[in-house]
Amino acid sequence: MKKTIVSLIAAAFAVAALPAAAETVVIVSAKNPASRMFSEQAAQFFLGKSTMFTPIDQAEGSAIRNDFYKKVADKDAAQVKALWSKLVFTGKATAEPKEYKSNADVRKAVAEDPKAIGYIDKSAVDDSVKVILTLQ
Repeated sequence: MKKTIVSLIAAAFAVAALPAAAETVVIVSAKNPASRMFSEQAAQFFLGKSTMFTPIDQAEGSAIRNDFYKKVADKDAAQVKALWSKLVFTGKATAEPKEYKSNADVRKAVAEDPKAIGYIDKSAVDDSVKVILTLQ
């Protein structure tokens, strides 16, 4: 009985650690000539400082979105939202990045637009997109 309880507790900790172990990657269409990018460059596109790429975002409030912005820009969701609101209000941007509900939806949107850039879990990558940055 004691071994069963210990096993259940260990399994619960292993499952709880899975999201933290997921690796986030920045992707572009397979048709895009870009092959590599630094975190600072990715932050420029997702924070409205450059229009070279069209950013595709994960759903607001998702764990991957929060993790992404923390890693590339050292910002939380509220800071990013405030930044985009200011850009739209001042006319420096027309709208916030389009949001998609899942890795598959983001991957599909990025694959269909050679100017798009997005981020997904590494396990969701397929041949329609290419990884240009892996976030640690």
